[in-house]
Amino acid sequence: MDKKDKKRLEVLQQKISKLQQLLAAAKKQPDDPADVPRLEKELAAAHAELTALKKG
Repeated sequence: MDKKDKKRLEVLQQKISKLQQLLAAAKKQPDDPADVPRLEKELAAAHAELTALKKG
């Protein structure tokens, strides 16, 4: 894994953390019903990319 991959890994982990917080908040206070599915989709995509990077 080179520097670029390691940096992308860090960025993805931060993005996943932020998305999880946003998703939890959206579930508690559903202002927009489209937010929860959109956030879940983004979170799944970020997890998939993270897994792909780890596999190498």
